[in-house]
Amino acid sequence: MAGDGREQTRTVLDQAAHENFPVAPFFLPRVWRADLMAVYGFARLVDDIGDGDLAPGGGDAVLLGLDRAQDGGTSRSSAAESGGERLALLDALEKDLHRVFSDRAPGPRHPLMRRLGPTVRRCGLTPEPFLDLIAANRQDQRISRYGTYDDLAAYCELSANPVGRLVLGITGTASPERVRRSDAVCTALQIVEHLQDVAEDLGRDRIYLPAEDMKRFGVTEADLAAPSGGASVRALIAYEAERARDLLNEGTPLVGSVHGRLKLLLAGFVAGGRAALQAVAAADHDVLPGPPKPTKLSLLREVAATLRREG
Repeated sequence: MAGDGREQTRTVLDQAAHENFPVAPFFLPRVWRADLMAVYGFARLVDDIGDGDLAPGGGDAVLLGLDRAQDGGTSRSSAAESGGERLALLDALEKDLHRVFSDRAPGPRHPLMRRLGPTVRRCGLTPEPFLDLIAANRQDQRISRYGTYDDLAAYCELSANPVGRLVLGITGTASPERVRRSDAVCTALQIVEHLQDVAEDLGRDRIYLPAEDMKRFGVTEADLAAPSGGASVRALIAYEAERARDLLNEGTPLVGSVHGRLKLLLAGFVAGGRAALQAVAAADHDVLPGPPKPTKLSLLREVAATLRREG
């Protein structure tokens, strides 16, 4: 039984502590923290569905109105069937999202969606960023390779950039220039995460390294499945890391365009990306044994450096 969903909600929100960047740090106003965690809960739930990290017919499925009984109680194991389950969950989540934006009964079914409602109303948020995040995870069910960097950037436009736009919406600081800078930061953070998780993504039969770049550096899929990266793999990772660094540089002036505690929050986002890139470089760009993770000290140092540059 799913109960009231408290366990599912707690499990999802607990993952915030493991992100590369601070999600809702203590120094922010309480209402901002609540709103950021509400948005994070939605984004994390969408990703967990898209990655297949939720048990078929489990508590979240029941909360969204899906369970094994609707499938005739059969056990599903093939990749195609698993993808179908994920798409069904994403469809159910999208329906629940529309309930968040509707004044008509019944309200949202999932507790994370009910938690999102007050944030949407208080901040005047629109459905589009949330729908984009769902669209990105639908795309993950049918596209597992990207031919060009532009193709990957278009995916990040759906999977990462909406989060930054929601942060600007929550804090009431959105402007065309800030959105442009935010998009650069968010795409960079997504690429960095992809670099850290090459082995994990390959285990899900996904590769977020552009095929044209793999060909240029002479890297095959078999190379990515090795226990550690050879020279060609490490050169490819270094190349993509430099691209991410350039995007972070492009987006960093966003920090200097705001004031107060929001400046510190955005500096934390940028610093999280820079510290993660440092961790990748410290591993000699060999990400295959496991994701290189930044230390808290390196993150704090990068926060201080970002604030000095953008003060």
